[in-house]
Amino acid sequence: MLTPQQEQLVAATAPVVAEHLEAITARFYPLMFARYPEVKALFNAAHQATGSQPRALAGSVLRYVQLRGDREQAKAALALVVGKHVSLGIRPDQYPIVGECLMAAIGEVLGDAVTPEIADAWQAVYEELAGLLIELEAEAYAEFAGRPGGWSGTRVFRVAETRDESAEIRSFVLAPEDGGPVADFRGGQFIGVRLVLDGEPVYRHYSLSAAPNGRTYRLSIKREPGGRVSEYFHAHMGVGATLELLPPAGDLTLDEGREPVMLLSGGVGQTPMLSLANEALAQGREVTYVHAARDGSVHAFADELAALRARYPQQLRTVTLYESPRDDDAPDHVGRLDRELLARHLPSPEARCYMVGPYGFMRSVDEQLAELGVPGAQRRFETFGPTRQLSA
Repeated sequence: MLTPQQEQLVAATAPVVAEHLEAITARFYPLMFARYPEVKALFNAAHQATGSQPRALAGSVLRYVQLRGDREQAKAALALVVGKHVSLGIRPDQYPIVGECLMAAIGEVLGDAVTPEIADAWQAVYEELAGLLIELEAEAYAEFAGRPGGWSGTRVFRVAETRDESAEIRSFVLAPEDGGPVADFRGGQFIGVRLVLDGEPVYRHYSLSAAPNGRTYRLSIKREPGGRVSEYFHAHMGVGATLELLPPAGDLTLDEGREPVMLLSGGVGQTPMLSLANEALAQGREVTYVHAARDGSVHAFADELAALRARYPQQLRTVTLYESPRDDDAPDHVGRLDRELLARHLPSPEARCYMVGPYGFMRSVDEQLAELGVPGAQRRFETFGPTRQLSA
């Protein structure tokens, strides 16, 4: 707990730290990787190169500092961070590494402005944040390990089946190597994957793209040009190949209630929507499933959605939108998802709306839903990679 003097110092210096926070986090990662190269595998090099990872860290720290006076709000704000950490298997002994390097980065960026007293105050804030994250992650690990089919740490799975869903997306059905059951998960969640490539471990998160069945998990992965892990999956992960999985995580899950659900996806953003749709339909809720793709060649899961429509003809409505359809394509709409189309298909102002896709797609859809009167609490989204806010 911070002393009253430390609270005063943090309050007085918070605006300066916030102003320089992106510079601090940008310096933090190279410093940490130089001092502790063993942790580099936990981070996606592409997200480092674009700066999205440092920006995400800066945003998380800033939100915590703003909300730390209200423990429940702080916990809610950290839910996405906790989910990503759980799917990476982050351990308590890794937090001192982060704290050491973060404080060193603050000192380098702010220089002599960081007195020993100020450094001690911000170290106390970090330790408070780390303690809360460790607590929340321990609860998540224990809860999952206690489920039927759950586990601690990593568990080896093998590829039982593959299927090309489109010209870019391939599904991988994964069964546990030990032959035991696998724990259920919530629709919309993702799972951590650990592979060893060229003798080095790499970690990624992928959405669970099929409803839980107690036996297997399904990942549906887009082949990204230059994407080290996605290209490896497509080129080398055939039937019989093995990998390690960490616990499922993520809070893009259905809100409780009976309100209609609107699922809006662009491209590979469709993958978490399939499990969300299955869960909502099983609850008896009305589902409007809107998917935007470039053309029919990259529109995945069309047959799967058709089967769901046949099973739930009164509950499920699907809408397809192609930006540049081919001559033989037959989408419901051509072009981009705009306010007029959203207004036409929005089931009601009470609908719970979920968005996943490219950042620009989600930001546009979120703004348009707001203009149509859908409250912020009813608009949910998830970014692939580091967490970003949709608002400017």
